[in-house]
Amino acid sequence: MAKAKQSKTDASALTDAMMAFTPMAPAVWQEIMTESARFVSERLQQDMEAQQAMMNCKTPMELLQVQTEFYQKAVQQYTEEAARMMKRMANPMGTKRSYDDVPL
Repeated sequence: MAKAKQSKTDASALTDAMMAFTPMAPAVWQEIMTESARFVSERLQQDMEAQQAMMNCKTPMELLQVQTEFYQKAVQQYTEEAARMMKRMANPMGTKRSYDDVPL
């Protein structure tokens, strides 16, 4: 029971630290966490489908083809997700300002 209490304390301390480091609104963090969970869930489903396809392969060439497609798709999806997350974190509050719109 003590471990469950410790985990909650650690989680809230982590949340407090993240909010102090990057003053994003809690809704923005929620959006980021929801997107991350969605991506992981979809990737796990695709991983299981690929594993099933690999188990059904009859020849080494079939296996190589399935593995190649799996890795290419995974690399593409992880790259795209990382770019989306970096873009979202670079502009956490969703503002559209740039350095060019500041009057001198």
